Amino acid sequence: MAVPYTAVGDSLTVGFGAMPGNGFVPVYRGMAERRIGEFVSYENLGINGLTSSELYANMKRSPRFRNSLKEAHIITISIGGNDLIRAAKSASPQNITQNFNKALTECQSNFSGIMQTLGQLKSGSRSSYIVRAVGLYNPYPQVEAATLWVQQFNRYINGYWGGNYAVANIFSSFQGREHELLSFDHLHPNGRGYKVIAEHLHRLGYYPLA
Repeated sequence: MAVPYTAVGDSLTVGFGAMPGNGFVPVYRGMAERRIGEFVSYENLGINGLTSSELYANMKRSPRFRNSLKEAHIITISIGGNDLIRAAKSASPQNITQNFNKALTECQSNFSGIMQTLGQLKSGSRSSYIVRAVGLYNPYPQVEAATLWVQQFNRYINGYWGGNYAVANIFSSFQGREHELLSFDHLHPNGRGYKVIAEHLHRLGYYPLA
């Protein structure tokens, strides 16, 4: 019997910036399959440019999202990067901290809603499942406020806990290696960067699935 995996999130979930099949979702799926020892079927619901508020809305209203997440035994979430990018692009040097703080508060609130909605969707679930969030790396290492933003958001999503929830903390793996792990646009990972994300997810284990 297949183990269903649903991936939700932004362009990282899509695998933007890498060759087809080299995003973290298909790479992680393969790793999970080998560890669990059963076929892992997957649905990739990633959307380029998706923000935390849009993902929250999809999880509340989209039958496709809701049904897929309800059935899934493995769930990955990558979100928050576009909230940061939008805050950075719309800020002037004078109000950058203010802009970032506002975006951070909204993003944390949305993430809280995402987790709550997921809990509701899974509340009647009789099968075991795991939820894995992908922490953020900083695509703007030269902007001090962005580094702070990313670290605060990562701390927030690490604050959720439960036997079946864990975070792939990729920040330090990308720090100082942006040149090597990001694609030509300097924002999205390349194939190598996505492999790093998949390896972080894999190292979190698969209990209670395997």
